[in-house]
Amino acid sequence: MQLSDFDYHLPEALIAQHPPAVRGASRLLHVDGMMLSDLTFADFPSRLQAGDLLVFNDTRVIRARLFGEKASGGKVEALIERVLDDHTALAHVRASKSPKPGSRLIFAGRWEAEMVERHDSMFKLRFLAEENVYDILEASGKLPLPPYIERSAEQDDDERYQTVYAREQGAVAAPTAGLHFTDDMLATLQAQGIATAFVTLHVGAGTFQPVKVDNVADHKMHSEIYDIPQSTVDAVAAARARGGRVVAIGTTSVRALESAAQHGELKAGRGETDIFITPGYRFRVVDRLLTNFHLPKSTLLMLVSAFAGYDEMFHAYRHAVEQQYRFFSYGDAMLLERKD
Repeated sequence: MQLSDFDYHLPEALIAQHPPAVRGASRLLHVDGMMLSDLTFADFPSRLQAGDLLVFNDTRVIRARLFGEKASGGKVEALIERVLDDHTALAHVRASKSPKPGSRLIFAGRWEAEMVERHDSMFKLRFLAEENVYDILEASGKLPLPPYIERSAEQDDDERYQTVYAREQGAVAAPTAGLHFTDDMLATLQAQGIATAFVTLHVGAGTFQPVKVDNVADHKMHSEIYDIPQSTVDAVAAARARGGRVVAIGTTSVRALESAAQHGELKAGRGETDIFITPGYRFRVVDRLLTNFHLPKSTLLMLVSAFAGYDEMFHAYRHAVEQQYRFFSYGDAMLLERKD
């Protein structure tokens, strides 16, 4: 397939720049083949049945953006992509000239780091303070909002660009389908007999990188760390045994589950995945998907087209534009039925 096959017209006014005033006060488009239902997110429990299993991504967004200057002069900005250990991290670095190995960077006027070496488009940084990287980011980092949100992070974003169940720090972007859930909604689901389980996939900045090739098959996917606990494998097996459906909350949960089942059965464990899901992919684990709306020409739009059907997905997106749904991270949601 060609990249142009995944393009669509999106009026800029439909890109949500702020979260809804109240968490969960979003719209929900239920996509069942060519049949579309305009709902609110409060209707989500009514689309489930006792015995279903929801699989959430419990990654937590870190305050990954650091600002400072090179010891030799000149402003510098770093986006921490992956914390490697207490004192080293891989980062995207923006500066007038790329720092060379051995050069020093000073962030927030207090945290000194040495550029150790290049890793493709990223830089390995070693922080020289006694504090670990996460403590440094918590003290002086800024929340990294997506590039299509045309404003700086505000105090409200510290809460709203984080799911209520986030616990495993390491992401630089939120698993945005989960942003709709409140503690009250989770309690309602539990009372309804809906089971829950968790995976961890630390979303990287690569999720926003544009596809730069015309032939989709030539695209090289970015790599992300995931972890599937044995309890989640057991929960999926139990749901299957009782006739329940496995509902992935977000494309990141899909990527984690499908990565851990690439060789057949779902396996517990930790690893890296660069799985690239496009139309023609055979899903092994996920039956239904709750997700937000995705960027034109993006790998996530390709994933949902593989899941719900290409024609079906673009029919849904045309409807969403006509009905003025809110798009992307702070936008509205879709519940997708898998096309077998």
